[in-house]
Amino acid sequence: MDRLQEYFNNSLRKTNTDFHRYMYDRINWNNRMIGLTGPRGVGKTTLILQYIKENMPRENSLYVTAEDFYFADHKLTDLADEFVKMGGKHLFIDEIHKYKDWSKELKLIYDYHSELKVVFTGSSVLDIKKGASDLSRRAVMYQMQGLSFREYLKLFHSIDIARYDLADIISQKVTLPNDFRPLAYFKEYLERGYYPFSLESDFDIKLQQVLNQTLETDIPLFADMNVSTGRKLKQLLAIIAKSVPFKPNISSIATALGSSRNSIADYCLYIEEAGLIAQLRDATGGVRGLGKVDKIYLDNTNLIYSLGGAMSDIGNIRETLFLNQMRVEHDVISSSVSDFQIDHMTFEVGGKNKKQKQLQGIENGYVVKDDIEMGYANVIPLWQFGLEY
Repeated sequence: MDRLQEYFNNSLRKTNTDFHRYMYDRINWNNRMIGLTGPRGVGKTTLILQYIKENMPRENSLYVTAEDFYFADHKLTDLADEFVKMGGKHLFIDEIHKYKDWSKELKLIYDYHSELKVVFTGSSVLDIKKGASDLSRRAVMYQMQGLSFREYLKLFHSIDIARYDLADIISQKVTLPNDFRPLAYFKEYLERGYYPFSLESDFDIKLQQVLNQTLETDIPLFADMNVSTGRKLKQLLAIIAKSVPFKPNISSIATALGSSRNSIADYCLYIEEAGLIAQLRDATGGVRGLGKVDKIYLDNTNLIYSLGGAMSDIGNIRETLFLNQMRVEHDVISSSVSDFQIDHMTFEVGGKNKKQKQLQGIENGYVVKDDIEMGYANVIPLWQFGLEY
């Protein structure tokens, strides 16, 4: 326990509280058990350490990571029992998916220690979602994604811009700080501004490590895959990276990888849940996320540049940015007449020379243009869709 406390103290000391992710104020920290999920590298650990540092009494709080050697011969329930006996009230467990049978033990902790509040994080979204079913009615789950363009401006350049919702954006209500030129920053954001760790050195190497860890460890462990099957995940992502956005031909992909059609559909779902691709669905399902897959994108534009480099398609980059930034607040589905539909609104995404042709006769249709600073009528600058969170 002493070593865990020392690690906690060191972690707190290194934690900077100048910038908070959007999720910081959205979490109801009063809940007895909270789960925070999201892809690797989006800032979950920093967020909970910030909250502890700014709000929690140090004497009855403890932060641990499930990767710690302590758990080689101790259970989570052992830790909770000892911590409560010492007067502990707030337990924070990072990388919970690294601990076998974590959901069962959290359930026991919840049931046995009514005075203890628990917050846990996990990068393996697949495993967390599976475990969360065991914790139904106990844990309140939140999911966090990478930086918005607005957050990037604050974190990387100390530029403060107000948050605008979609109604504000399509109504041309966005106002700019004096002398602020958004396009001077937007390209850098698209290339390397989605992950907070891009502030550090060797961003490209670290992003490749995130990809490898997710594809070679997280997903295979969850799905109980062998090494050769795990290797097919990397091949599948490579196919997607070269082709996106595309209407998936599951049969041709299955042939290329020597797998069944059902396996390819499963692989795509695993990679999507792990935060590496986004599958755009139509409205046929009736419930969010249940429609037929219409197109497949990489999850965010940083992944496009990392995997595609100079060969990256600008049209794909623009559509990916729109989908990635809008999905936090909205159910984005495919449109039968243009690129995307959100509620009763239709959006066609393109460059500054994009025409209105596909939206003729469409009520509530909007042209989203890259490379323009401000909009007019139903023409909205692409960068403004990065201000919603």
